[in-house]
Amino acid sequence: MSDNEDLNEIIVEEQDDGESFAELFEQSAKKSNWLEPGQKVTARVLKVSAEYLFIDTGQKGEGIVDLKEFLDLDGNVTVKEGDSISAYFLSSNHGEMRFTTRIGSGASGGSQLEGAWQAGVPVEGLVEKEIKGGYEIKLGGTGRAFCPFSQIALRRVENPESLIGTRLPFRITDYSENGRNIVVSRRALLEEEQLRLKEEAQASIEVGMTVTGTILSLQDFGAFVDFGGLEGLIPISEVGWSRVKDVREVLSVGQQVKVVIKNIDREKDRISLSLKDTLADPWDQVAQLYPEGSFHMGSVSRLAPFGAFVTLASGVDGLLHISKLGAGKRINHPREVLKEGESVEVKIESFDRANRRLSLALAGLARAADEEEATMAEFRRQSSEAPKGMGTLGDMLQARMKKGNK
Repeated sequence: MSDNEDLNEIIVEEQDDGESFAELFEQSAKKSNWLEPGQKVTARVLKVSAEYLFIDTGQKGEGIVDLKEFLDLDGNVTVKEGDSISAYFLSSNHGEMRFTTRIGSGASGGSQLEGAWQAGVPVEGLVEKEIKGGYEIKLGGTGRAFCPFSQIALRRVENPESLIGTRLPFRITDYSENGRNIVVSRRALLEEEQLRLKEEAQASIEVGMTVTGTILSLQDFGAFVDFGGLEGLIPISEVGWSRVKDVREVLSVGQQVKVVIKNIDREKDRISLSLKDTLADPWDQVAQLYPEGSFHMGSVSRLAPFGAFVTLASGVDGLLHISKLGAGKRINHPREVLKEGESVEVKIESFDRANRRLSLALAGLARAADEEEATMAEFRRQSSEAPKGMGTLGDMLQARMKKGNK
């Protein structure tokens, strides 16, 4: 058989002459209760012969596909045993199931094209020329169809002339006036394939996995990332351990990042990612670097009605409560004492690892309070060690003063 022979002639070689593609579809539907003509299946290649591809569809018996559908321009077979392919069921003849990936480019009759339209089976077409609003597509020997520019690809084609002369698969979206008015879409097939790959990718991911992706776009609320054909969002709160005000200061479009999958909402088709979880947690060393009672320099990062947040290191913030800012006087807002960006020395008063909290005090006030407490502690110690009958604490102080004046 030559490459130009009609695929339909191969499929129905054992059928009576004169039966159309559409009629075979109808007959097959009556004979088969488990596969409908035009139904798409995923099958494994069992054997590659000189003329056919034998496939396993998971049903009783094997299926066959014309090998010509899997030859490249040089005549080389593009599949091998064990590969998975997608194909459309055509008919069952003497227990042999016939499949196709598309209606071929032979002298396809109107009934064959109509059957392909009804069953949703792709057709192969030659992009002949550019016309107003799209392309003129040659289907088979005499069929003519129109493909709008918007339906030739997933995105706008920068050079429309580059597609002229190419053979591409299409889906017939409109068949009217007995085939005189046919509209086709390549985009519909590309979107189906994109969806299939997306579903396969979604089935392979789970929460907690670390994946590599590329930044697609940056928004005020976070960054969108493409990874393996899927799209997820890094919320601004998951960009880093430190507080990020503008994601554009940290990330850029096209940048490759490693992220952790935080949540998958399959119903809403949303995936939440975290860049932060791939970075070392600064709080793992806070207890060693910032022990209670130690003094450190920090920067006022934010003022709130209840106090001031001070950044000690990237991702490590502590709180100066408003009650510790007035040096004994009542203030209404921390801005009366501090301003954002100001450098301050603070004392670590308490550390709560579980809740990631550091309570701070201004170093100057803390030192003054420490000195006062030390003085009182010394007086209490001396008072407790003094012999009975030595008088009051006041007497002791006066005695020390007199002794010092000698």
